[in-house]
Amino acid sequence: MELFQLSKSWSKDERFSMTDQVRRSSRAVCANIAEAWRKRLYVANFVSKLSDANAEAGETQVWLDFALACGYMDEPTHHKLYLLYDQVSGGLIKMIASLEGWCGPASIREDSPPYSAETHDSSE
Repeated sequence: MELFQLSKSWSKDERFSMTDQVRRSSRAVCANIAEAWRKRLYVANFVSKLSDANAEAGETQVWLDFALACGYMDEPTHHKLYLLYDQVSGGLIKMIASLEGWCGPASIREDSPPYSAETHDSSE
């Protein structure tokens, strides 16, 4: 979200290039991690989505480099955000390296949501 807020101040000329790209790639990191979590019963799918998240983190770092080079952010901000994506990438790599703790039926630790055929009347 910090990157999103920061990108609001970037040149309007960049709206359909760098701004959209960095927003898309940074959001895709989170979305791919969420998809990986839901696919953790299937090791190959889990690894694929974590790999996608890692690739998007790398792409975001490239856009951060461009933003710095174009003068859209200062060096301390760039460094802080770049390191955050390094940490995310490192965490993803560790997850891939220790799949047995994350994947398969034993990894399901969530309670199932209650399902009911009843409908609720909004006028109550």
